[in-house]
Amino acid sequence: MPICNTAIIRTLYLAAVVLISCPALSAQPENNNGGSGTGSSAAQGGKVVVPPEKASPVRVPKTDTAVVIDGKLDEPVWQTAAVFKDFYQTAPGNNTAPSRPTEAYMFYDERHLYIGFKCWDEPDKVRATVARRDNVFGEDNVRVWLDTFNDQRRAYVLGFNPLGVQQDGIYTEGSGADFSVDVVMESKGVIEDWGWSVEVKIPFKSLRYSAGKGKMWGFNAARNIDRFNDEFDQWMPEDRNVSGFLIQHGKITGMDEIKYERTLEITPSITVSETGRRVPALEVVDGRFFNQPVKADIGLTLKYTISPNITLDAAFNPDFAEIEADAPVVTANQRFPIFFQEKRPFFLEGSDIFSTPITVFHSRTIVDPDVALKLTGKEGKNSFGVLFATDKAPGNFSEDERNDPSVRPRINEFLDKNAVFGILRAKRDIGKENHIGLFVTYRGFPEQKNLVASVDTRVKFTPKLTGTLQVAGTTSRRCFFDPSFEPDADPSQAARNREVCGTGNTSPNPLGNGSYDRYRTGNAVGYYGNLDYYTDRHGWFIEAGGRSADYRADAGFNSRSDSNFLFFYHRTSTRSRPNAPLIRASWGKFTGYDFDFSGRMQRFRAGSNLNLSLQRSIFLYMEGGVVREKIYEEEFGLKRMPTRPGRFVGDPVRDAWQQFFYTEMNHNLNKYLFYYVSVNYTNNRFDYFFPAGNGQIDPGPGKQFSANAEIEWKPINAWRASASYNKSRLVRNDNRIRSFDSDILSLRSTYSFSRFVFVRTRLDYDSMRDNFAGQALFGWTPSPGTAFYAGYNDNFNYNGRNPFSGDPETGFARNSRTFFIRVSYLFRKSF
Repeated sequence: MPICNTAIIRTLYLAAVVLISCPALSAQPENNNGGSGTGSSAAQGGKVVVPPEKASPVRVPKTDTAVVIDGKLDEPVWQTAAVFKDFYQTAPGNNTAPSRPTEAYMFYDERHLYIGFKCWDEPDKVRATVARRDNVFGEDNVRVWLDTFNDQRRAYVLGFNPLGVQQDGIYTEGSGADFSVDVVMESKGVIEDWGWSVEVKIPFKSLRYSAGKGKMWGFNAARNIDRFNDEFDQWMPEDRNVSGFLIQHGKITGMDEIKYERTLEITPSITVSETGRRVPALEVVDGRFFNQPVKADIGLTLKYTISPNITLDAAFNPDFAEIEADAPVVTANQRFPIFFQEKRPFFLEGSDIFSTPITVFHSRTIVDPDVALKLTGKEGKNSFGVLFATDKAPGNFSEDERNDPSVRPRINEFLDKNAVFGILRAKRDIGKENHIGLFVTYRGFPEQKNLVASVDTRVKFTPKLTGTLQVAGTTSRRCFFDPSFEPDADPSQAARNREVCGTGNTSPNPLGNGSYDRYRTGNAVGYYGNLDYYTDRHGWFIEAGGRSADYRADAGFNSRSDSNFLFFYHRTSTRSRPNAPLIRASWGKFTGYDFDFSGRMQRFRAGSNLNLSLQRSIFLYMEGGVVREKIYEEEFGLKRMPTRPGRFVGDPVRDAWQQFFYTEMNHNLNKYLFYYVSVNYTNNRFDYFFPAGNGQIDPGPGKQFSANAEIEWKPINAWRASASYNKSRLVRNDNRIRSFDSDILSLRSTYSFSRFVFVRTRLDYDSMRDNFAGQALFGWTPSPGTAFYAGYNDNFNYNGRNPFSGDPETGFARNSRTFFIRVSYLFRKSF
C-alpha cells in the first residue's frame, strides 16, 4: 500500500474523465439545452451561475392515480410530473453540455414517492447487466439524492441501472457514501429503441424524513454514461471551487399531504446448518474429523417507526451468520489491527450518526448479541442514537476449552458471561454546515470495564475551507501490560498479576502468563483535527491526531496507542480538457511526522504523487518518497532490565531510512472487461517479527515487494466472473532470508437467473497457510429482509501442516465444512 493513503483518496476523487462527442439522436426531447449538445455552460466569467428555475424550489405534484411499475413512463400521470432537465456534464467537463440528454420526473401520492428517468441513447451501446444489488455504479446508471431533512449534511442516494437493479445508501457530507444501507422500494427498467427508462416507487415509510406543510427536501439527479469514460451529468451544476456536495443541490417542496404511518417490521429468521471439523483427540495425535449435530439458530429483529424521523430497532438472538465472509488479506508483518466494515443489517440502520473521525464505536466489536436495542432519529437540529446490547461471544468458550483441565480453572470466572454495551450519541446542527456532537460508549465484562466520552465538531469557515476536531477521553479498569515490571523485585504483585490477568493476554506480553500485566485503572486521551482547503486547481490538507498509552475503546476500533501524528498534503491540478489525450493531472506533495508521548520520533515521511486521467477511461497513479522509521523494544514486549533480557536481540532501538515507490492503474476496457493492477516496492522496510529464540525477536530492514491484479469479465448480462491476485514478499538485507512470501488468489463467479435469483461460487487461496476456502451459494433476495439461501462452505489445506501435531501433510486435508440453509421474511404492518 502507498504511504499517503489520505492523499490517494483525495486525488482520485479529483480525477477527471473524457467526453466523447456523439451525433444527436432522433428521439431527443425538445428544449433540452443540455441534451442537445449545444446548451450553454453554467459557468459565467469563472463563476457557476444556477438558473432561476433551478435556484427556486421545484413543487412536486400529488396524484391519486394508481401506477404500475413496469419501467415505462407511458401512463398519463407522468405527463403531470415535475420535470428535471437541462443536465450539466460535471465530469470530465466542468458544467458543459452532456453527450446524451436525460430527464427525470417526480410526483407522489399519500404513501409513495414516484421517480422516473428517460435516458436517450443508442440501445445497442447501453451497458447494463443483471448485477447484484449495490453493484451497478460500474455501468450505465441514474441516481438521485434525497436530503429528507434539508440539513445539507446527510442524504439518501438511490441508484438504478437500465434494468432497474438498485444501489442505495446514505451520503454523509465530509465522509462520502455508505452503500451498506438497504431501502425497501420497487423499481424496473427497460431498454427501448430510443434509449432506456427507469420507474421507481418508494414508500415514504422506507425513509426517515422531516414531515409537515411547507417542508423542503434537498434534491439532485444524475446520470452516469459508462462508455464515455464514466461521464457524469447532473441536474444541478457543480462549482469545483466550493467545498461540499449537498450544499450545491436544489430543493423540492409541495409534499404536504403525505399520510404518516407508524410502521412495524418483524423479520424472523432461521439458519439450519450441519458442520464438520477437525478436532483434537487423545488417541490420535493428528486429531480427527468430527461431524457435529444439526444446529438451528432462530432469531428475530423488529423495527418500529415511532415517527417519520425516529426509529426503534430491536433484535433477539439475531441470526448474524455471514453469507459472504471478509475477503482474505495479507496479515504477515502486520503490527496493528485491520479494520473490517460492518455488514449486518441491524447495525446499519442509522449507522451514519455513530460515525466520527476517531472510531470510538465500531459495531463489529459486538460479535454475537443475544439482545440488542437501538433508537435513532433527528428532531429539528438535534440528531441522536442510543444502543444497548449484550454479547455472549466473550464467554462462549469451545467444548475443547471447557473440557481441558489445564484451561478450565482459568476460564471459570468468564464462562458463559456476557459483555454489556451501552452507546449514546448526540449531535446538534449549527448554521448551514456546522455541528457539535457528544459520544459516550461503555463496555463491561468481568475484570474489564471501559468508558469513553468524546466531543466533536465540524466547521465550515469559508466556502473553500472546512475543519474537523474530536477529543476523546477514556478510562479503563483492566489488565495493562507493563514492559518494565520485574516480577523478582515484587513477587506478591507478580502473583496478583498472574491471578487476575493470567486467563488470557491481549497485550504484547510474549510470556502470556499475566506476570507482567497490572490490573489497574488507566486514563487516556485521543484527539484528531484537520483543516481542508479545496478548489478546482489546487488545495491543501493538514491533520493531527494521537492516542496516549492507556487509550482503549473496547466498543470501538483501536489502532496504535502512545502515538501522535502530523500530516500535510498539497495538490495542484490542471484544468479538465475532455478531448485532450491527457484529460486532467493532479500533482501532490506531502510530509508527515509521528512521535510518541515522550517525544521520541516514530516515523517521518515525505514524498510526492501524480494522478493522471487519460482517454479511454484509463486512470494512472504514481507515488514515491522516503520514510525514516524508528521502533522501540517496549512496543513489542518486555523492556530489557538489569535482571533480564528484553524482547529484542541486540540493539533495543532500530532505525532505518526507507525509500518507496507505488503505482496503480485501472481501465474499463469495454462493457465486458475491467482490470486493475498495482505495484509497491519499499527498500529497508522492517521485518518486525523475525524469531530469534527464547521468545525474542530480531527486527531488521529488508526489501518488500507487493503487487495486486484484478480482472472482471462480463461476457453476458446474466454472468460475471472475477479474479484477483495479491503478492507480498519481504527479503531481509542481513541474511537474505524471506521473512514472508504471501500469495492470495481469489476467484468469484455469479450467474443471475433474474434480478432476485442467483448462484454464486467463490474460492480463496492463501499460500502462507497452504489453505483453500470455498463456497457455493444459491440465493433468492426479492427485497431487503426477505431472503432464502442454501449453501456449502469448505475449508482445507493442501500440502500444509497438521494444526495439532505440526507435522507436514501431503495432498488435501479438510479442516471444516458446513452445509446451511437460511431463511428470513419481512412482515410489514402500518398503523
